[in-house]
Amino acid sequence: MSLFDILPIEGVMPTVRVSHKKALLEAIAEQAGRMTLIAPRVIFDTLLQRERLGSTGIGGGIAIPHGKFDGLDRLVGLFARVEKPIAFDSLDGEPVDLVFVLMAPESAGADHLKGLAKVARALRNPATTAKLRATRDADAIHALLTQSVETSKAA
Repeated sequence: MSLFDILPIEGVMPTVRVSHKKALLEAIAEQAGRMTLIAPRVIFDTLLQRERLGSTGIGGGIAIPHGKFDGLDRLVGLFARVEKPIAFDSLDGEPVDLVFVLMAPESAGADHLKGLAKVARALRNPATTAKLRATRDADAIHALLTQSVETSKAA
């Protein structure tokens, strides 16, 4: 499994204009709903419920919201670059501008955790995050994310 398998090009939101966390999750849920045919409200509620357990803002301006969903048969990712960083209750207290949502099938066990690890690995590279912040082109963002893990694996 690679990020290429998880993140379709339509899962890249290169410029999201929101002013707070709930609006971001709503925008993501709308796009994810179009991609998965799961009701956007179900996606929003699941992601919000996960955030209530503890913020998925991991620091460095990055968040990885995630959840399990009935109706999925594989991991599905969605990446959003927020135009102006927003408060996200992150571990380091810093606002967030790079968000990778991971949606997993309800039955996913280890695959969900492996997917989260792949996303975290891709986003922990400062050169990659700098490039993600600098581009507004969905194809370029998709290439950066799907190639970053494969490149680091080869090293």
